Amino acid sequence: MPKRLPDGNEPGLPLLVRSSADLGAIIRDRRKQLALTQLDLAGLSNSGNRFIVEVENGKPTVQFQKVLDLVQLLGLELAVRARTTREP
Repeated sequence: MPKRLPDGNEPGLPLLVRSSADLGAIIRDRRKQLALTQLDLAGLSNSGNRFIVEVENGKPTVQFQKVLDLVQLLGLELAVRARTTREP
């Protein structure tokens, strides 16, 4: 029986992303959950290994659409909502 692909609704993932480093860490953790190397992910996403490294390291100047494509490929999704708490 084929393994079911992730749908991105798994518990334990951080809910708040406040920096490119936060998103990079989520992407790295997800890649590792899926037992993919950075080279594997680069090949699957038609990007270079350098791009994957930069995203996972939180480089703030990577192409946003490519990051969104990567998020989708990993079975994740981004949601934007009004803040429910005030910043300290």
